[in-house]
Amino acid sequence: MAEALLSVQNLYAGYEGQSVLRDVSFDVPEGGLISMLGPNGHGKTTLLRCIAGLLRPSGGHIEFAGKRIDGAEAETVVGLGVVLIPQGDMLFPDMSVYDNLRMGAYLPRVRKTFDQDVERIYEILPRLKERTTQLARTLSGGERRMLAIGRGLLAGGRILMIDEPSLGLAPIVIDQIYEIITDLKASGRTILLVEENASRIIDLADRIHLLDTGQIVWAGDGEELHSNQQILETYLGG
Repeated sequence: MAEALLSVQNLYAGYEGQSVLRDVSFDVPEGGLISMLGPNGHGKTTLLRCIAGLLRPSGGHIEFAGKRIDGAEAETVVGLGVVLIPQGDMLFPDMSVYDNLRMGAYLPRVRKTFDQDVERIYEILPRLKERTTQLARTLSGGERRMLAIGRGLLAGGRILMIDEPSLGLAPIVIDQIYEIITDLKASGRTILLVEENASRIIDLADRIHLLDTGQIVWAGDGEELHSNQQILETYLGG
C-alpha cells in the first residue's frame, strides 16, 4: 500500500454544539480510491467539509501531504491540492460550460496552463466539448455532474473528494459517471469517494469505510463487504 497522502485521525466535528462525527480515523494512499459508504445524514458530507476547510473540527487532526490542515482556511486547503466536488454540483447556472470550467482553474499555478488542460478535459469528457457554449442551467443532470467533475479536475488537485456522484441520476447516467470515475482511478488519480450505494463501489474501491451515526463501524475491501451479509442487511438494506 502506498504512503498516505491524506490522513484523518480521531476526528470530531458537529454543528452548533451537536455532535456529528465521533473519533473518525482513516487514510487515503496516494493513487488509491477510498470510499466512505453509508446512509444519508450520517456524517459523510460533514467529513468532506472538515477536510476541505469548510468546517472546523472540534477534535482530532487531518494531515495532507505531511501538513496539518485541520482548521486551515478553505483557500489554503485548495491551494495544497485538496479538491471537493460537492453534492449538487454547485455550478454557475448562467455561465457557459467553458466559463464554468475556467472557474475551476482559478489558482495562479493552473490558470496559466488552462488552454492545454481544458483540451485534456474535453478528451476525458467529450460531451462537455459538444456543450461548450451552452449555459450550465440548460444541461441534463448527468451533464451537470460531468461539468462538476471537469471543473474539479481543472483545479489541479492531488486528491479529488467526490460527494454522492450518483445522487438524483437515472441508472444509465450513473453508469456513465462511474465509467469516468473508473478511468480516473486507472489514470492514477487519488480519490476519496462518498457514496450510499454499495453496489457502485464494491468492485471499484481499494478500501471501504462504513460510516454510521458519525462513526466508522466497519472497514474492509469489496470482497470482504460482499461476503459480510450482516453488514449489508443491517446498514445497506441487503
